[in-house]
Amino acid sequence: MMEWINVTDSFTEKQRHYSNTYLEIDEVYDNVVEVSLFSSQQGPYEIFISYGILYGIVYVEEDKAYAKREEIKKELEADYKKHKKPSNEFIRTFCEKHEVKMPNDILFNFPDF
Repeated sequence: MMEWINVTDSFTEKQRHYSNTYLEIDEVYDNVVEVSLFSSQQGPYEIFISYGILYGIVYVEEDKAYAKREEIKKELEADYKKHKKPSNEFIRTFCEKHEVKMPNDILFNFPDF
């Protein structure tokens, strides 16, 4: 049975500090789906998602961050179990529902990795 695996400890403490945020938890499902939660003292929390060609960040207030992360995990897991990769329709619907953003530095700002 597949399950979410917490891989947070695979990052050093230095790596967990990224661009004014802190990696609270990083979980992967079947080495294909990833959902990470970054806390911030200067702004909203960030939920990073990666599933096939779908990736981005959902910004959320601190008090809603953990519940939103669980909601996102459930949706991504359900789609993965059914289809194994996101369809264009799933991507469109998911991104609209969760207001997924693509910050400029998401692909290129990893100096410590």
